[in-house]
Amino acid sequence: MSKQLTTSSGQVINQPKKSPVDTLLGIVAWLVGLGFFLPFAWMVLTSFHRESDAATNPPSPFAPLVLDGYRSFFNSGPWPSLLNSLTASVLSTILVLILAFPAAYALSIRPVQKWTDVLFFFLSTKFLPVVAGLLPIYLFAQKVHLLDNIWLLIILYTSMNLPIAVWMLRSFLAEVPVEMLEAAQVDGAGLVRTLREVVAPVVMPGLASAALICFIFSWNELLFARVLTGTVAQTAPVFLTGFVTSQGLFLAKVCAASLVVSLPVLVAGFAAQDKLVQGLSMGAVR
Repeated sequence: MSKQLTTSSGQVINQPKKSPVDTLLGIVAWLVGLGFFLPFAWMVLTSFHRESDAATNPPSPFAPLVLDGYRSFFNSGPWPSLLNSLTASVLSTILVLILAFPAAYALSIRPVQKWTDVLFFFLSTKFLPVVAGLLPIYLFAQKVHLLDNIWLLIILYTSMNLPIAVWMLRSFLAEVPVEMLEAAQVDGAGLVRTLREVVAPVVMPGLASAALICFIFSWNELLFARVLTGTVAQTAPVFLTGFVTSQGLFLAKVCAASLVVSLPVLVAGFAAQDKLVQGLSMGAVR
């Protein structure tokens, strides 16, 4: 069944009529979306409550709204930890893109010999659980005096995210027309210029999605930062663990701190959402 619509110019358009199954699936999709959004909305609401109101059981959503949780968080000195997280996440993401882009180019457009073995090697680095490598990394960092050093986290985050970025970018680079590269070579463009001016604009959605995912993984990483840092290179997730004290869990303060720490990721995701959706849909690993 279809429904006819008439435009202002008199053109008749047949619009297919929605079946009950489509309507039901739409309702289920909305319910699932609300289910994922409600915990975040509740956290935002709790962050504006007093501790006494946030600790009630059941908590009241109509309690007075205050800024006590945010004042307490910013008075606790979070800026060094936020700056460390930003430094480690941004620099590691830049290094990942610098290394992953030519590697993916070599594995797709100009494939090296036994490129499938190379891809499997990149993937195999993710097989080992992170906890299994924690002790040797700690002993190595202690030996070379890199404990509580932000550069150690940058190196670790780069090595952790590099395989993911290579796999993602290879899927995009495999879709680049060879004719574009041949035309660039005819015009006398070298490899670096070809990558910068020809290939990079075409795969920009892939670069954006890979950069965003690497940034999120680096920003949210806790285990290595918790064990390998102290006070100098402490990151924001480690700073959040300090709110769990022997005196109890202060919900309003924790919710306010969690919201502030999550803002960079939310802002980055919102700014690059079109590139991320396009990248994840077009650059799926086959």
